[in-house]
Amino acid sequence: MGTRAGVVVTGTEVLTGRVSDRNGPWLAEELRRLGVDIGQIVVVGDRPGDLAGALEHLAASGVDLILTSGGLGPTADDLTAAVVAEFQGRPSELDEALEQRIGEIVARLSAGRGWQTDPAATAAATRKQALVPVGADVLAPVGTAPGLVVPVADGRTGPPIVVLPGPPFELQGMWPAVTTNAVVLAAIEGRRELRQRTVRLWRTPESELAATLRAHHDRLDGLEITTCLRSGELEIVTRFAPEAQPAYDALHAALTEAHGEVMFSPDGRTIDEIVTDALLEQGATIATAESCTAGLLAARLTDRPGSSAYVLGGLVVYSNEAKHELAGVDPALIERVGAVSPEVAEALARGARARLGADIGVGITGVAGPDGGTDDKPVGLVHLCVSRDGRTIPRRAMIPGGRADVRARSVLVAMHMLRELLLG
Repeated sequence: MGTRAGVVVTGTEVLTGRVSDRNGPWLAEELRRLGVDIGQIVVVGDRPGDLAGALEHLAASGVDLILTSGGLGPTADDLTAAVVAEFQGRPSELDEALEQRIGEIVARLSAGRGWQTDPAATAAATRKQALVPVGADVLAPVGTAPGLVVPVADGRTGPPIVVLPGPPFELQGMWPAVTTNAVVLAAIEGRRELRQRTVRLWRTPESELAATLRAHHDRLDGLEITTCLRSGELEIVTRFAPEAQPAYDALHAALTEAHGEVMFSPDGRTIDEIVTDALLEQGATIATAESCTAGLLAARLTDRPGSSAYVLGGLVVYSNEAKHELAGVDPALIERVGAVSPEVAEALARGARARLGADIGVGITGVAGPDGGTDDKPVGLVHLCVSRDGRTIPRRAMIPGGRADVRARSVLVAMHMLRELLLG
């Protein structure tokens, strides 16, 4: 079965959905890079009994390593370190050197941010964070919270537990110390390479992919294949040991033969990477004029560092007046065909190019809802256009879902239209 790990994500804010879990998926991928398969990711609230129950469940499942994230702060609901110490049979003691170090970090942060703090409260919070299970390894704080590697007490059995902070920046900054820790390395000594490959298709139903996989079922031994359909993109992720590489090569060939026309990413690159790489390789610049998406496409295009090399700017043109004043759309055209129309989408694309001097222009206009729809132009109707050097690609999309769904899917459609414009 190989080396396996379990992850416990703590925090009532994560459990109830107020905060999205970014740590579990990140840890799963980093563990895979180490050759450790992920067994389970469990999310629990800030309740000691629930955390202890999750630890017991994972330990009983036979994992070689358990990792937790969150619950290391100074407040009363931050109880992970204490619960883990008790679970591993190790009493906690004050680490005075760690207490001093945390105190210095807090003092520096307070001075830099102008916090008004009560010395007694600060001292109590610092002392709480410096309580360390006897025999545990301390991982140096990235923020104020130290991490811990807590082996099970002598005479007991079970995996070591790595206790990590909840803020993703702190957890990720602490990860190198985890991967070089002697206790962790001993626990995952049996790890082996675990390869992962991704293929992405566009506008293909899962039923078509399922038929391909059924036809090649006898040649898929050793492959763990996961499919996921998201907003029109069908993602096929395959995990396998090195000896199963020939089986994966056969699978990839079968996918290419059956779905080559819609396979936009045979190498796992995202649509964002494909589009931005093409813009850079071609030395092309781009500008947007967005109505219903209100700048979301421009934000996505500029998410990559160095995007100023190809993004010249974006126009948010919600009102008809803004469409005219900023993007140069003729008011008579809007009066004749309406703001949500293929003609206006094209005018927006051309206007973005002209006003910002870009090689490529994108125009988006639609009815995101939940109100504003009519029989002729219902909620979810979006017109898009990309334009370059006399070549124009228009598209009409009917997108289901709520307002956020319509806006997000419109941006994804625009990205695929850009891929078509750039790469054919």
